[in-house]
Amino acid sequence: GAPLNVSCHLQAFGLHPMLITRTGTDELHRKLIRLMRNAGMTVAGIQSDPHYPTGQVLIRPGENGYGHQFEILANQAYDFIDPAAAAAAISSVEPGLVYFGTLAQRSRLSGSALETIFRHTPQVPHLLDINLRKPWYTRDVVRYSLTQADHVKVNEDELIELPGLLDLPARDPRGTALHLIKEFQLHTLLVTCGAEGAWLLDQSGNEAETPGIPDIAVIDTVGAGDGFSAIFILGMLLDWPKILILERANRFAAALCGIRGAIPESPEFYFPFLKDWGIVNL
Repeated sequence: GAPLNVSCHLQAFGLHPMLITRTGTDELHRKLIRLMRNAGMTVAGIQSDPHYPTGQVLIRPGENGYGHQFEILANQAYDFIDPAAAAAAISSVEPGLVYFGTLAQRSRLSGSALETIFRHTPQVPHLLDINLRKPWYTRDVVRYSLTQADHVKVNEDELIELPGLLDLPARDPRGTALHLIKEFQLHTLLVTCGAEGAWLLDQSGNEAETPGIPDIAVIDTVGAGDGFSAIFILGMLLDWPKILILERANRFAAALCGIRGAIPESPEFYFPFLKDWGIVNL
């Protein structure tokens, strides 16, 4: 899912992400471990569950590669992340940022594991990637997640849905973003708009925006948002200017739309970005 996609991209750009999740003991688990080790990633945060399968999502693409229907299966291994094991994993590293979403909180046990991670990282920025996939979220989970976040990423449809979900006053998108920043004391709220680009607001009311990229030959949009998240994280950790973060994240996400799947099969996909952005031996 999204955390794996983001982790793989960050590893390719020279960072050292730790993915904390739980898988089954099946072939998908073995495939995941091979993928991560081949990419040079640590598997110290991967738990194994003898009873439940490695999580799967069934994706049906829309017409011309735009839009998808997601069928998120119930009772997957990631619903049973062990809090003690998660605490041990996070205690073994010194993270610069915690990236999390709402889906992993659909079960009480995995929600507790995330709370444990928050307790171990009180001084570390937390980036919430809201992912409203019905029926796997509740008002309480979204509100709690916002209280734990410093930075929040939503897409334009989710931003429209949040006021009704959280009993907030109806406003235009910018007004909703400002209200969320003030109510939850956020540093940044990032809004992705698909082919139309992205924009963000910060706690001082400063705004940055990047337009869509024309003439993109779209093959598959699955994972483009995760690519955007990865470059947003990279840019924050490297202290790039906000407008530069948006421009580069948008360009990378657009490039991902030109391949099949959420993760490139070859590391060569990343080479032009590494060269253009001057990223060497982070």
